[in-house]
Formats: sequence, C-alpha cells, structure tokens
Amino acid sequence: MSLATQFHDRMLSLGLARVSEAAALASAKLIGRGDEKAADQAAVNAMRDQLNLLDIRGVVVIGEGERDEAPMLYIGEEVGTGQGPEVDIALDPLEGTTLTAKDMPNALTVIAMGPRGSMLHAPDVYMDKLAVGPGYAPGVVTLDMSPAERVHALAKAKGCGPENITVCILERPRHQEMIAEVRSTGAAIRLITDGDVAGVIHAAEAGVTGIDMYMGQGGAPEGVLAAAALKCMGGQIQGRLVFRNDEERARARRAGIEDLDRIYNRDDMVTSDVIFAATGVTDGSILKGIKREVGYLTAETILMRSKTGSVRRMIYRNPVR
Repeated sequence: MSLATQFHDRMLSLGLARVSEAAALASAKLIGRGDEKAADQAAVNAMRDQLNLLDIRGVVVIGEGERDEAPMLYIGEEVGTGQGPEVDIALDPLEGTTLTAKDMPNALTVIAMGPRGSMLHAPDVYMDKLAVGPGYAPGVVTLDMSPAERVHALAKAKGCGPENITVCILERPRHQEMIAEVRSTGAAIRLITDGDVAGVIHAAEAGVTGIDMYMGQGGAPEGVLAAAALKCMGGQIQGRLVFRNDEERARARRAGIEDLDRIYNRDDMVTSDVIFAATGVTDGSILKGIKREVGYLTAETILMRSKTGSVRRMIYRNPVR
C-alpha cells in the first residue's frame, strides 16, 4: 500500500471534525422549529458537502438506510474526492431529530471513519445492546445475563451496592419489563427519549455523567457508531441483532451476516483503529449545543482517535454571514 493510500488517521481527524461541525451548524437554525425532516435534511446536506471535500475514497457503511429507501447518505454511497485512502464511514447526520425539533437535550451529529473493511455492515434492524465504561475485566456483564444479574455483577466489580449503580435505558414500551427488573435491584435508571449513541457514550464517562451502564434495544447501525466511540474512549459493548420478521432476516443476509444469533463485542463491530467525531446540537451532558451570539454561532465538538486514545474537545466560533 502506498503512502498516498494509507489511512493516516491523524491527518484526517480534523477534517472529520469539520464534517461533524458543519452538520450541527446547518441543523441549528431548525432547533425548536418542530420540523424533524427539515432538520435532518439540513444536517445531511452539510455533512455530504464536507465529506466530498476530503481526499478519501469513502463508502458509507452505516448511514440513512438502503439506497431505495433513503436517498440521503445511504448505505453504499461513495463520498470524498476519489483520491487518497479507501475508508469506511459510519454516520448519523443528526442523532436526535425529535430532540432537535423539540429543543430537547442531547441531540448530536455523529461520524466515524476507519480503513476499508473495518466496520460491521449492520442492517437497519434492532440490536440488543449492553455497554459499560473502561476499567472493568472483560465480560464483567454480558447479554446472556438477566438485567438484574448485570446490575449485581457490575456493582460487585465496582465495589458497591446495586443502589449505587445507575443504568441508562431508552424509554420505550418494549423496555417496560427490563425497567421494572432493574428497579427491583435498587439501582437507579436514567431514561432517555432518543439518542442511544449518546446513551452508550454516557457509560464511558461515568464520573462525569453518573451513568454506569447502558442496556436495551435500539438501532443496529447506531450500535456500530457507539462501538466506534468506545474503541476510542475505552469500555465494553455487546450487541445482538433482533429480528421482527423474515424480511429483516433477509436484510441481514444481504448485508453479509450469516450467523443471525451472534453476539458481537466492540472489536467485532469495529476491527481496526478509527477516528470519531460528534458535535452538540442541543445542550447535553456530553457536549454543549450550538450557541447563538451576535454575529456568531459557537459549536463544541469531541474528536477521538483509537490509535492514541486521545480525546479532544474543541470550540469552534463561526461568523454568521
């Protein structure tokens, strides 16, 4: 492989931050306006425009659905100038369209990049997810455990009682039994309405967020994005695809997945070094949202590289013309 086609993550990282920032700034004008589709479209357009300025031969492997269903940064779309390294791209131009439309916390723009073939091509189905932050022995909690067993196992590893564990769960009817079981242990639950990539990231910074563990079913593509973040920050995630019908099983097989019952860990979903960027759209516990000042918009971005374990927080003050 020539130097021109190697994945130089350090050189590409700032460009990836610009992609994330552009999407957040574009969607900012639609915060609180009640139009989810318009906010998402603004983020998509800005993200695509910035990606096409990068000297990469990129393919979207985690995107806005299959081509016929989502003509906006769809799975398989090629981006970049067509020069430079071949890369996989996982993205969510606006994680939390509802959060943005309603001006609720923790809306983000999210993108990850790695060498070609480094990311699981997860189909657009549900995934059962379980995540904890760094500092624990491998397999401290597993998907084969019940929700209560996970709480007790993590509490033992942390050296505390279950009442000192806080679990983040997406508030959905399908999680009612899980929520009841977790509460029966004495653990606390922080319910979120949307944005389970952010939910998983919360578990990686327990000292800041107060979240010890994430569990529950959400989108499989978001599971890969979350795995990319944990690849950089440290921590564990397990995921198992959940199918509601035969069409979804067929979708997984078309994506090249043969073992439909497999449990994936972080390094199964992201097999090589990656870079990850996220920018706050609305205020949250991870990032501040877009701030409007006279003549300026200010954005906060987190930029991470798994190769070095570096985590940068950057403030970008952008003049409004």
